[in-house]
Amino acid sequence: MPKQKSKTSLTTYPILLAGGVGTRLWPISRELFPKQLASLVGFDSLIQSTIKRLLPLLDTQSVRVVCGKEYYYEIKRHLKDIGISSEGKIITEPCGRNTAPAVLLAVLNILKVEKDAILLILPADHVISDVAAFQEKLKTAIKLAEMDYIVTFGLKPHYPETGYGYIEGTQNVDGDALHIKRFIEKPDKETAEQYLEAGNYFWNSGIFAFKASVILKEYKVFQPDLLKDMQKILTAGDSIPRESYEHLSDISIDYAIMEKTQKGLVLPSDFGWSDIGSWKSLYDFLPKDENDNVVEGDVITRETKNSFIKGYGRLIVTNGLKNIVVVETPDTVFVSDLNKSQDVKYIVNELKALGRKEYQAHTTVYRPWGYYTNLEEKDNTKLKRIVLYPKAKLSLQMHYHRAEHWVVVHGTAKIINGDQTLLLKENESTYIPKATLHRLENPGKIPLHIIEVQMGNYVEEDDIVRYDDDFGRADSKAPD
Repeated sequence: MPKQKSKTSLTTYPILLAGGVGTRLWPISRELFPKQLASLVGFDSLIQSTIKRLLPLLDTQSVRVVCGKEYYYEIKRHLKDIGISSEGKIITEPCGRNTAPAVLLAVLNILKVEKDAILLILPADHVISDVAAFQEKLKTAIKLAEMDYIVTFGLKPHYPETGYGYIEGTQNVDGDALHIKRFIEKPDKETAEQYLEAGNYFWNSGIFAFKASVILKEYKVFQPDLLKDMQKILTAGDSIPRESYEHLSDISIDYAIMEKTQKGLVLPSDFGWSDIGSWKSLYDFLPKDENDNVVEGDVITRETKNSFIKGYGRLIVTNGLKNIVVVETPDTVFVSDLNKSQDVKYIVNELKALGRKEYQAHTTVYRPWGYYTNLEEKDNTKLKRIVLYPKAKLSLQMHYHRAEHWVVVHGTAKIINGDQTLLLKENESTYIPKATLHRLENPGKIPLHIIEVQMGNYVEEDDIVRYDDDFGRADSKAPD
């Protein structure tokens, strides 16, 4: 059983789990730009908000982010934008294997540099309105973790929610904490009402606190094969082979550890939490106007009530509507009954089956070197805006089936065009014929903006022949 008092003061490492795709928030959340990277509440992205709400209680320089390899550079940028160096802080998975492998990967990474530590596991895509209350619960959870308990935050239910899993608590331990009796799958409404009335059932938040050494022992007992396989992968070298990682157990930490351990506690909490699992849950979280609408963007409403309307560019006008959600992006418009909005996940599956690119990426796509926006595509012509970060460059490449025209609109461009090296300023341009070696580079201290006109009949990825890497900065490499 757990010890009753702490012997040492350990460093607390906030571990952000940032690997989910969030299909129920399409069209904002997409495969290459999941919801944790989006700004859905305020100006910060969800991952930035998750970090900021730890201040001043915890040192954000101790933050670690577990994410898919494909999100490495964008998360690096999000950390930099809030003043946090990403060096050594991003732990990448070659593919997603659920929360038990992700947490174990973080534990083993921390134990490489610490004899022991407190780990605070935080989904990177949740929102919390009462930060002060949240931090008070963090203090309690850290104290309990130092006593060798494995703590999970249980949210006090305010209504009979059927979309969350529940935790039943029993026998008070320390303060408000309770021993965990059982985890319960999403109930029907009648059962959820009974849980609400009973008072000792809590929504499962997915937030945890524990010692690295304690959770590692539980993996040894309850998931020995997963631990053995993970240790084998990590001792094989610096890189994590996808073919090895994708054979790890696809299992949540709830099933793998929490439902089996005798050290688990649930800490009842009430700090204005939401997992933002659907447009309806985001609507419920945000403040409403006098008509119970949430309206963001260039929107005009008439006789519209109880609705969520969000635009990113175009004017949206509604008339005589109730209980709807409208989300506009440059390439899509999603309209749904508000209470059925989570069914958008089925639409995403259909888009994927049809080979539609809208399920995967926005018109603006982020890369290690910067980003590009598809402005127009028609017949055999494509128009793009390309932005390169200072000192970034694209790969040296050649296209056999298309020609390109580059116009500098902001900054200075260094361009290799065949046997020429050009330095172009604003309003200057160059034409790149088919089958010509070329490269775009930003030698300056400000972002470089160019307009690219592509002309040709081709399949884009099959047309590119690269002669070096496409990972941007001369001193950077893609994560293994």
